[in-house]
Amino acid sequence: MRVYFRFIFKGNQYFNTPENQLRNSHLRKLISVIFLSATLWSIFIFMPKIVFAGPPFLTDDPEPVEYKHWEVYLAAQYRHDRDQDSSTLPHLEVNYGIIPNVQIHLIVPLVYVKPEGSGSQYGYGDTELGVKFRFIQEKDYIPQVGIFPMIEFPTGDSDKGLGNGRTQYFLPIWLQKSFGPWTTYGGAGYWINPGEGKKDWWQFGWQVQREITKMLTLGTELYYKTASTEDGKDTTGYTFGAIININENHHILLSAGQDINGPNYLSVYAGYQFTYGPQEKE
Repeated sequence: MRVYFRFIFKGNQYFNTPENQLRNSHLRKLISVIFLSATLWSIFIFMPKIVFAGPPFLTDDPEPVEYKHWEVYLAAQYRHDRDQDSSTLPHLEVNYGIIPNVQIHLIVPLVYVKPEGSGSQYGYGDTELGVKFRFIQEKDYIPQVGIFPMIEFPTGDSDKGLGNGRTQYFLPIWLQKSFGPWTTYGGAGYWINPGEGKKDWWQFGWQVQREITKMLTLGTELYYKTASTEDGKDTTGYTFGAIININENHHILLSAGQDINGPNYLSVYAGYQFTYGPQEKE
């Protein structure tokens, strides 16, 4: 990942615009602190593995919630873009292991938007439903593999900027492999994005994380998106994140990142995760 920071701060003329310099100054201190943490990863010895994936990252994973178990997130996701600020304030995400290797997924958001030069709007956004299915189990030399198709229903008011205005579909495939305290996952997906001036687009991402202690996991991802509008451009970006395990059931998830060559100057995720389910019999 460090090669991309060199582009951001010392890159060629394309990246070294006044606009990007302003954006990068906002994250310079944050990146320095997280980079220092990342360089210390190799100091820690191998520890028992606890795997977290998906939130607080954009890249997802193939691992479903365990059978009859729940994951509940109460979170907010803020974006400072070139032409507007937006956030979920908050959104509720619920995942449930309905059968072995299959989970159902729901996100219901309240959305805030503030376009540049106009007033702000706040209200209910688009509703997300999905089903995750893992069809290859992880083995010594084989990663686990799964699909996670999702539908974004246009329940938000698109005239106010609170929704897309048309139903969207996401068809991804994800892979994951663990090595001691290290876990890495990623994949690609295709967005069906109907509407005037819009176009279907691809999303790619890969993430690496390490369990530092039983309480703390640190990770980073790199993502790439093709243009989603007729006049849009492809974008590349990165995220750093942390999972803090208060105990077996309560967790805090944090992340921050930005586009390298896109309209997003800063993205921040902060969430609380509650996990529960039937206790295993000894």
